[in-house]
Amino acid sequence: MYHAIVKRIALQNFLRVNQKDYAAILKGCSSDVHHRFGGDHALGGERHDREALGRWFERLGRLAPTLQLTVHDVWVKGGPWNTTVIIRWSAVQDLPDGSPYNNHGVHIIRMRWGKVFDIDANEDSQLVAASLQIMGRTWSERSSCRSHPELVIIAIKHKVEDEKDL
Repeated sequence: MYHAIVKRIALQNFLRVNQKDYAAILKGCSSDVHHRFGGDHALGGERHDREALGRWFERLGRLAPTLQLTVHDVWVKGGPWNTTVIIRWSAVQDLPDGSPYNNHGVHIIRMRWGKVFDIDANEDSQLVAASLQIMGRTWSERSSCRSHPELVIIAIKHKVEDEKDL
């Protein structure tokens, strides 16, 4: 029964990413949640608390407004004191230049007493970096980028050194 509940929560949280309902996801995280997203790009790196993860989600929403995740498999292991959840997913979106973005990956999530304390996101990080480069080039060519210059900077910046500046 416990594993079925955790699986349902995991599926619901991926739907919340699609809906940009990040606040609901963050409620299920411990205050010192650790989040890793691979790659040397604007979304890559590590976060070490709920507030930093919230800023990362907001950045994801700005950079990938049409991102849609589909969960293919969810595995749950362990009891409430030490739960591991593995989620296999795929992601699609239309990039600003009209080209498609298709990625896939696995999240390994650890929970303790109903709270997520560790998220390890594994995807094709080179594909993420390439799509961010496309976004940066496309946005910099559009006159609308004048109203959102931070999107161009975020999209083309290789590594965000201080997330509090974003």
